[in-house]
Amino acid sequence: MLRAQICSSSELSFLMEAHDGLSAAIAERAGFKGLWASGLSIACSLGYRDANEASWSQLVDVVERIADSTTLPVLVDGDGGFGNFNNARLLARKLRQRGAAGVALEDSCFPKMNSFVGDRHPLADIEEFSGRLRAIKDSTADDLILVARIEALIAGHDMDEAILRAHAYADAGADAILIHSRRTAADEIVAFTRVWQDRLPVVIVPTKYYRTPVSAYRKSRISTVIWANHSMRAAMAAMRQVCDRILAEESTASIEPNIATLDEVFELLKYDELAHAEARYLPHPTDLRQ
Repeated sequence: MLRAQICSSSELSFLMEAHDGLSAAIAERAGFKGLWASGLSIACSLGYRDANEASWSQLVDVVERIADSTTLPVLVDGDGGFGNFNNARLLARKLRQRGAAGVALEDSCFPKMNSFVGDRHPLADIEEFSGRLRAIKDSTADDLILVARIEALIAGHDMDEAILRAHAYADAGADAILIHSRRTAADEIVAFTRVWQDRLPVVIVPTKYYRTPVSAYRKSRISTVIWANHSMRAAMAAMRQVCDRILAEESTASIEPNIATLDEVFELLKYDELAHAEARYLPHPTDLRQ
C-alpha cells in the first residue's frame, strides 16, 4: 500500500502524522490512506526533545502501537538511523518486525537536532550515509520502503549539493527522495524537482511553506505530501486550553460541550468488538452454575 502511494501512483498522496495509537486511529477515521510516524511528535508525546533523546527501542515500541491501531501503512521517521550503518540496519529490521511499511532516513549526524531548531546542522558524509542506506536495503530488501531525506537546503547548502546527494542516495538504493526546506515559500522545492526530473519519486514536508496551494505540488509532480506534526500540535494546544480553564474555573462544566464524549472514545477504540468477543468466547454466567 505504501509503495503504491509513494512509488507507483500518478496521483498525489498524503500521509498524516501519528504519534500514538489514538492519533493513528483518528487519522484513519478521517480518511487518510497512510501515516507518518513523526520523530518530533513521538518525542514530544514521551516528554523528550527531538534531539535523539528518545531511543530507537522507544521509537519502535510506539510504532508497534501505531501499526496495531490501524490498517494503514506507516512510514517511520527514522532520524539518521541512531548511529552508523549497523544501528540503521538494526532499526530497519526492528521497524519491519513491528509492522512499519517504510522508513525515512535523514543525512544528519548523530545525535541529530530538529531541522527547524538553530542554524548549525552538520551533514553526514555522502559516502558514509550512502552506506547506511545500502545496509538497510541489504537487510530488508523490498519489504521496507526506503526514503532518503536530504537536509542540505536546511543546512544552508546550495541546490547543487542537494542534487549531488539525491543522485548518490538513489544509487545507494533509496526508493524515494524527501527534500526538506525551511523557507516559507516552496521555491526551493520546485527548483529541486525541476532539476531532478523524476529520477525517483519526491516526498515533501510543507511545515513551513504551508500556504503553498496543493496544485503547485501536483504541477511539480511531487509524489507525496507529509503533514508532519499537526495532530501533536493540535492536541498540545487543546490540552493546554482545557487545563488552563479547569484550573481557573475549578469545574469541567463549561468545557464538556467542546471535548469528546466518553461514548465517542469507546466507539473509536471499538469497545463494542470486545463485548461481542466476550459473548463469543467467555462462558455465560448460567453455564458456570451448571
